[in-house]
Amino acid sequence: MTGEAGLDALEARLQEDLQNLLRPAAPWVPKRVRGEEPVHNVVIIGGGMCGLLVHFALQCGGIDGVRILDKAPEGEEGPWLTYARMETLRSPKQLTGPAYGMGPLTFRAWFTAQFGEAEWEALDKIPRPMWMDYLKWYRKALAIPLENGVKVETIVPDGEDLRLHISGAAEASILARRVVMATGRDGTGYPNIPDFVTGLPRRRWAHSADEIDFQALKGKRVAVIGIGASAVDNAAEALEAGAMEVRHLIRRDEMPTINKMMGIGSYGFTCGFAALPDEWRWRFMRYSFVTQTPAPRGSTMRVSRHPNAYFHFGKGVETIKEAGNEVVIAFADGTHLQTDYVILGTGFTVDPMARRELAPYADEILLWRDRYTPPPGEENKDLSLFPYLAGDFSFMEKTPGRAPRLSKIHSFNYGASASLGKVSGDIPGISDGASWLVRALSEQFYVEDVEAHFQGMLDYDKPELLGDEWTVTPLGAGASKPFATAAS
Repeated sequence: MTGEAGLDALEARLQEDLQNLLRPAAPWVPKRVRGEEPVHNVVIIGGGMCGLLVHFALQCGGIDGVRILDKAPEGEEGPWLTYARMETLRSPKQLTGPAYGMGPLTFRAWFTAQFGEAEWEALDKIPRPMWMDYLKWYRKALAIPLENGVKVETIVPDGEDLRLHISGAAEASILARRVVMATGRDGTGYPNIPDFVTGLPRRRWAHSADEIDFQALKGKRVAVIGIGASAVDNAAEALEAGAMEVRHLIRRDEMPTINKMMGIGSYGFTCGFAALPDEWRWRFMRYSFVTQTPAPRGSTMRVSRHPNAYFHFGKGVETIKEAGNEVVIAFADGTHLQTDYVILGTGFTVDPMARRELAPYADEILLWRDRYTPPPGEENKDLSLFPYLAGDFSFMEKTPGRAPRLSKIHSFNYGASASLGKVSGDIPGISDGASWLVRALSEQFYVEDVEAHFQGMLDYDKPELLGDEWTVTPLGAGASKPFATAAS
C-alpha cells in the first residue's frame, strides 16, 4: 500500500505509537499570568526543522504553554524553497533527523509509505524540495500550531520574564519565561558581505542568500566568488538559466575535497564535544573552518558538466568596480577579470551583536573571543565571534549582572556549534540537541516552581486504597491455640 493510502496508514501508525509512548506527556508546568496577560512557558522563534522539532520535544516532555512563530508564509519556512538551491541534501538519506526516536516520523517512513521500498533503495540523495514536503507533513502529522507571518522585532527583559515585541499577530507583544531561537544558519548573524563590493551598484551583485532572478542572467557573464556548497549551487542555477559563462573565483590554491567533520561523526563526538575544554573545542572547529567543507560531488558535477563553467584558483579578490557596461574584478596576483554580474558565495557571519531581536543588550553577550585566547597560529576571527553558550544553549553575560535575562534566551541554531557541536541545525544530531534542550528547560522550570510542586504534593488527596481492602483483626483471632502471655 503506497500513495495517499500508504501515508494515511503511516499517520495512523504514528498516532498509535504516540499513544503507546504517552506522547504528548501530561502537562506539569504551572500556568502563569501577569494581570490578565498569559506568560508563555516557551516562545520558539522559527518554524523550520529546528523549531518544529523543539515544539514536539517540549510536548513529549509535558511542557505546554508554547508558541511557535515564523515570519515566512506557510510552506516557506527555512531555506529549502528560498535561498537553498542544491538539487539534493548532502546528508545520507537514512539519517533520522528530527524524528526524535519515532520510527514513523523518519523521512524513510514518510518516503516508503508513498513510493515503496524499491524506490527507497533506488534513491541516492534526498531531493531538496522533497525534504520540504516532508517537513510540511511533519508539521501536519503532529498538528504543530505554527503561526506564520509573525515577526519578532525585539526581545527585552520584563521583570523575571521576557517580552517579545512582534508584528503580524493580534498582539503587539507577548510574555515568555524562555525564548528558543530556532533561527537556522543565519540565526545569530547575517550574510557575509565582503568589503570589496561596497562601491558596486546593487544591481550588479547578489549574495547567495538573496532572491536572485536567474533568468535575467541569460546570455550574461557571471562571476561566483567562493567554492562552498552555496557558491556551487548558485553557479549551477546561473548556468542552467543560460548564462554565457560562469567563472568560479577561488581564493584557495586547491579545491577542498574532504569533509573532515563527517570523518569523525559518532554518538561519542555528539555527546562529548560540549564537555571538552575550550582549547579542544576551538581546535576542532578551527580545523573544520580552515580545511573547509567541500561542496557535494553531485553539486560540483552539476556545474562542471557545462563547457562554459570555469574554476580559477588562487584568485583572492582585492577590488570590484563598475566600468562602463561591465564589472572589473582585480585580484591580489595583479590579474583582472571582466564580467557582468557577481554572486557572493561567501556564507554567513556569526555575530550576535548584529541581531535586531537582541539589540538592547547584544553587546553584553559573551563571545568566544571574550573567553578564550588561542595560541599563535590558531587564531580565527570568524570563530571568535561565535557566542560562548552555556550547556542549555543559553547566552551568557560578558559582565555578570549586566544582562541576567540572557540566560533565558536559548540559541538553538548554527551559532551554538562552537560551544555545543553540530546538534542544533545539522540533520545527524538534531534530535539529540533537542533532547538536551528540553531536559534543561524542564529542570529549570521545576526548580523555579518547586514551591508550587511541593504544595501540589501536600494537596494531593486521591486515595489508592479505599478502606474496603482489609479487615481489622484482634491479635489472637484465628490462632490454632491461645497466644502465650508474658505472665504465663
